[in-house]
Amino acid sequence: MKTIKIAGVPEHFNLPWHLCLENKEFETQNIDLQWTDVPEGTGKMCQMLRDGETDIAVILSEGIVKDIVGGNPSKIVQVYVDSPLIWGIHVGAQSKFQSLSDLENTKAAISRLGSGSQLMAYVNANNQNWKTAKLQFEIVNTIDGAVKALTEGTADYFMWERFMTKPLVDNGTFRKIADCPTPWPCFVIAVRNEILEKEPETIHAILSIINKKTASFKSLPEIDIILAKKYHQKTVDIQEWLSLTDWSQNQLSEEMLNKIQNQLLELKIIDKIGTFDEIVKTV
Repeated sequence: MKTIKIAGVPEHFNLPWHLCLENKEFETQNIDLQWTDVPEGTGKMCQMLRDGETDIAVILSEGIVKDIVGGNPSKIVQVYVDSPLIWGIHVGAQSKFQSLSDLENTKAAISRLGSGSQLMAYVNANNQNWKTAKLQFEIVNTIDGAVKALTEGTADYFMWERFMTKPLVDNGTFRKIADCPTPWPCFVIAVRNEILEKEPETIHAILSIINKKTASFKSLPEIDIILAKKYHQKTVDIQEWLSLTDWSQNQLSEEMLNKIQNQLLELKIIDKIGTFDEIVKTV
């Protein structure tokens, strides 16, 4: 039995992995796939890949591209979710801020440096023609940390996947004032180079299993009800989310990689462009 460690956020996007694990589908291929939930998100998973704490990460595209260009010894092996991530821009329920324009020159809560919540704050600022050099950040680690920061006023707004934060909007903790979709596929699967070199067949088998699951995921009986119950969502919200979400079984294209890198370079998040072969590998 080959042991492979994998990490991902504890969010609805990753239910296909958990269904495969529950059904012991990886074990049939002699693979012991060990899943770790990482509520801190992309910045933490980048560090885990660098430190060898995980072999695979299901991770935000922009975050792992930035980190591979910065020296993370990993590669993107395929796109996992092809549709954009819709980031909700949230303030505390009692906040004085009413519109997106009110948030210029205020402080964003982010999970950690290099996280999707930080990178998308730059994307949003650029979309609004704000001066990105003036962005301010408060590191909060998790959604619970963001709730504390926005409630106590140590940060002014928080960007996170809008459906995962919707229960906090519904219960009056947060107020959502805008959306900011990513201009690229949101999640990719990244693997450490060492594992790609030692276990290419194992990685290929893992991808084959998850791709079969994601290809049929939306048509699973009562999947909307299962998702709503597991992730504490309203069924109607999950149905909307499913209609907006497309999983992928394909490689990241060179054109899309260039689009991501060009935007990161323009925002001064990276200082050079990596080659396709440095960042992407076909398994």
